[in-house]
Amino acid sequence: QVNLQESGGGSVQAGGSLRLSCVTSGFTFKNNCMAWFRQAPGKGREGVTRLYLGPNDPLYANPAKGRFTFIQDKDKNTVYLQMNNLKPEDTATYYCEDRLGHCDGFKLSPYDYWGQGTQVTVSS
Repeated sequence: QVNLQESGGGSVQAGGSLRLSCVTSGFTFKNNCMAWFRQAPGKGREGVTRLYLGPNDPLYANPAKGRFTFIQDKDKNTVYLQMNNLKPEDTATYYCEDRLGHCDGFKLSPYDYWGQGTQVTVSS
């Protein structure tokens, strides 16, 4: 059974940094597409970055480009989201997502697995 456990959220001031972690279990750490999504209060869930495990060729949504980095550690079965130069508009609950097979942009699937989310709050 696939399990995703996020951690690392918190409250920071604008310009600060956070590193989110997503510890995975229940699947082989390859041949899967993993992603970070976020959801702000009153808004829909939006993709932040997506990566097919193995090749290091992440896709970033425009708000994340130049500030966020998707990191994979196959030895620890863990992926990370390094977030620098945070802005108040980055405030959201961040979710780790996994699916078997190749990525397809930020399209959602009923076969996706999700973590419980971790809250990020950025103050101005």
